[in-house]
Amino acid sequence: MGSMLISIVAVLFTAYWGLGLILYFRQPAFLYGPVREISCTPDELGLDFEEVAFKSDDGLKLGGWFIPADDSELTVLFCHGNGGNMMHRLDSINIFYNLGLNCFIFDYRGYGSSQGKPSEEGTYLDVKAAYKWLTEEKKTSPDNIIIFGRSLGASIAAQLASNAQARALIIESAFTSYVDIGRKFYPYMPVRWFARFSYKTIDYVKSVHCPVMIIHSRNDEVIPFEFGLELYEAANEPKEFVEISGGHNDGFLISSQIYNRAWKKWLKFLEDYEKQADRQQAS
Repeated sequence: MGSMLISIVAVLFTAYWGLGLILYFRQPAFLYGPVREISCTPDELGLDFEEVAFKSDDGLKLGGWFIPADDSELTVLFCHGNGGNMMHRLDSINIFYNLGLNCFIFDYRGYGSSQGKPSEEGTYLDVKAAYKWLTEEKKTSPDNIIIFGRSLGASIAAQLASNAQARALIIESAFTSYVDIGRKFYPYMPVRWFARFSYKTIDYVKSVHCPVMIIHSRNDEVIPFEFGLELYEAANEPKEFVEISGGHNDGFLISSQIYNRAWKKWLKFLEDYEKQADRQQAS
């Protein structure tokens, strides 16, 4: 009986650690879901756009689109989520255009036409290169850049905002860290031991000193609503939290009225905030 029990425990132990090793080596495939083909462009929406090519600090050629709005000074630097590529964000691009905002969206390495293979450090280099193109090549003032990220892109956007000047940071459907989201999906595994990535969004948010808006759906089936609240608590003032409804990938569409109203309100706040800062500086 004792030897049988030992055998069962040994099998369970082996299976447990075998699963752990599978999860360890498969993490990049779980985290990143790039699509190479780009079959749609902002032309589908009747929008003019500039096809952009720029390079990361480690020499990779990256692709992006710059979509201008009419007579707009503000530009959204758009960090998209982990799946597909920038063509899958045309709905958001259209929203920003209708809000009167320029949009610069780009693909991380390994996505769309961008060279290379995705990695955490690589995504940080990519967003840094996008910001550099926007400020140096497009001559956009950092004070006119709104850094925006959704899902995985929220962590990438927050990392940039913790190191770069911007008018504001807006993050949507964001997790607090890669380890925290891993614990949600694999509560029975020692995720911290197996984690190959960090994406410590909450740490980045704590270091951001421009205005921050956080958007999250209470019905998000992928990233718990509580993560959004934790990020809001960690953020410095001034800050705003917007609750929407709908799923992880369609909440901004299902809650379109709330979503668009929140953006308009935030843009008005940023305008007033900038004027107040200018008055204080002048005095």
